Amino acid sequence: MRLLIVEDDDLLGDALATGLRQLGHAVDWFGDGAQADAALAGAAFDVVVLDLGLPRGDGMLWLRRWRGRGLLLPLLILTARDGVEQRIEGLDAGADDYLVKPITIDELAARLRALVRRSAGQAQAAWQHGALEYDPATKAVRWQGQPVELTGRELALLEALMAQSRRVLSKAHLLEKLYDWSGSEPESNALEVHIHHLRRKIHPSIVRTVRGVGYALGSGEGAA
Repeated sequence: MRLLIVEDDDLLGDALATGLRQLGHAVDWFGDGAQADAALAGAAFDVVVLDLGLPRGDGMLWLRRWRGRGLLLPLLILTARDGVEQRIEGLDAGADDYLVKPITIDELAARLRALVRRSAGQAQAAWQHGALEYDPATKAVRWQGQPVELTGRELALLEALMAQSRRVLSKAHLLEKLYDWSGSEPESNALEVHIHHLRRKIHPSIVRTVRGVGYALGSGEGAA
């Protein structure tokens, strides 16, 4: 998953970004809503973690603005505001979940997985596509019942393809899912290398190339 964190506390923001990256996610962290707003226009995020007490515009202002603009991205409020009325206000304004600080990284990650799973129409914890099975919580992959060992980037790519299994995804879109803005630019052939590894480790047909458009998940049945 590619995550957008909006948190003005430097220590907490850094801890959240570091912890979620260690769990295999691409994470971009910004300290105010204006920066986050610009980021949303420039990358394909899967979910937003939004603090409410932000400089240059309260988090509720940005939440209402994004929902009013038609942004359907799953959004979780993470804040120190613990009143029942404040929780109701946040959820009624369009938040998909509301958590009160402090919280552990593991619980936050589980909540984010649940939001993304629901937004992708996945009812079960483990995602199934033909003979391919993927558990986002444990990062376990099985092909025809046998475990498959993948690297972090390969897992992220597989998750991006499975989350939109009926769509052809462009190279630019997939690269946005794999790499946040905190690191160096990926090599020009990085995506093709990861796709080659998925085909070698799972099955040659697991990723389809749609020439001139991008890539899509294969049938999942092991057909040649």
